[in-house]
Amino acid sequence: MRPFRHLCLLSLLACLGACGPNQDPEVLTLGGPFEFTSQDPARDGFVYTRLQVAESLLEVDDAGRLLPGLAQGWAVDDDGLTWHLRLREKVRFHDGLPLDADAVVRALEIARRKPGVLRSAPIVEIRAEDRLGVAIRLARPYNPLGALLAHYSTVILSPASYRDGSEVGWMQGTGPYRLEAFDPPHRIRVTRFDGYWGTPARIPQALYLTGHRAESRALQVMAGQTDIVYTLDPASLDLLRRQKDIRVHSDAIPRTIQIKLNAGHPFLAERDARLAMSLALDRQGIASHLVRVPGMEANQLIPPALADWHLDDLPPIRRDPERARRLLADLGWRPGPDGILQRAGQRFRLTLVTYADRPELAVVATAIQAQLREVGVAVAVGIVNSSGIPSAHHDGSLQLALVARNYGNVADPLSLLAADYGDGGNGDWGAMGWRNEELPALLRGLEAERDPARYRADARRIARILAEELPVIPVLFYTQQTAVAARVRDFGFDPYERNYRISRMSFASP
Repeated sequence: MRPFRHLCLLSLLACLGACGPNQDPEVLTLGGPFEFTSQDPARDGFVYTRLQVAESLLEVDDAGRLLPGLAQGWAVDDDGLTWHLRLREKVRFHDGLPLDADAVVRALEIARRKPGVLRSAPIVEIRAEDRLGVAIRLARPYNPLGALLAHYSTVILSPASYRDGSEVGWMQGTGPYRLEAFDPPHRIRVTRFDGYWGTPARIPQALYLTGHRAESRALQVMAGQTDIVYTLDPASLDLLRRQKDIRVHSDAIPRTIQIKLNAGHPFLAERDARLAMSLALDRQGIASHLVRVPGMEANQLIPPALADWHLDDLPPIRRDPERARRLLADLGWRPGPDGILQRAGQRFRLTLVTYADRPELAVVATAIQAQLREVGVAVAVGIVNSSGIPSAHHDGSLQLALVARNYGNVADPLSLLAADYGDGGNGDWGAMGWRNEELPALLRGLEAERDPARYRADARRIARILAEELPVIPVLFYTQQTAVAARVRDFGFDPYERNYRISRMSFASP
């Protein structure tokens, strides 16, 4: 950290400390970077599953295996066309209404009409079989359905939650906490729900705060203003680790920092041009010195946690600027007077955009800019709202974007990969202007494949195609950095980022 910045941080820390620490024994205060604007699961459901207000039919363990949630069990017919789910007995929504099949059918029908994961599923009908039985009939076998039923956009809400048919007026979920105060985009308060069907929460209340800069969030936990801060910036890690009353947790999650690129752009259409850019990157240096988590350099898109989709035999991608220059020279690029490559009167100049929600992205983008400059590629870096990246994808203006792609958004990444790389090869966060004839057929086949060995073999074939063709360039596997105040006991982290697990936490005795 530069001395001037270090002094500024310490000065701000002193100001925050003067406000007094948060020692309320009834309230757990959490800080994160992501703002929210609604109570609609389709838009902001991630907030409410993390705060344990809303729950889904199925859950996911740390290894990505499906577990019972509000559904205590499920079965699939031999033809793969109908899923049968059995709901738990004696579950009540926060408004006192009982969970039953009719409520589940209504919530899922609303979810499939809105933007979200259920739109991709070939659902023909969702119906109640009896008071606690739900059947989902499909047009064709679709293995990812179980993972979709564990997604935040498919949480089950009380019928009283909705107004005007499908808009959420006030969220009435089934979780160990109920929504008490909603102040978008920065503040949510939840209170323990004493009628919870499972193990009751230990801490009476939790307060979620968002919208602050990463440096400010780090200083708030150091000053005792916040108990837990998620998604720290690399510059704050050393300072936080020196605090005796704070613990920093580093957890690998199935998310990859990667360069989304427009393979339809004339500079990026050749596979060797994309390979040259990949070889120009010093992943080891970025991981060790900038992000400060050695060993997280990525040699493929899918992280090791998603074992069916990860290639264990793939070697690391070592930086090789000389080979990168040769590949570009073979494509007709020649250095200009200032060292920037030129071809047919055009300079090899591109714009790389990223977003501030993940604070390490701007730091990594700057390093990528410098490393590509060394092989003759000029890159301008811009910061946009995260929504600006899919928007630029759709209007065709995107050239390069550095993103942190969550491959654990659902427990099985098949539906996500189909959206990113399936028919047309154009996904909002995946490929752009790239086609491969084999890959879409493999993705479609996996939707119905019930043999685990064949599923794994085809999944890894897909991973190899992506590693060889580079429609997207992997940079780093993601490590979530979380600062936790010493008074918090039993902190746990969900690698799929579905649940903050606050109901399991407690406070140390004064």
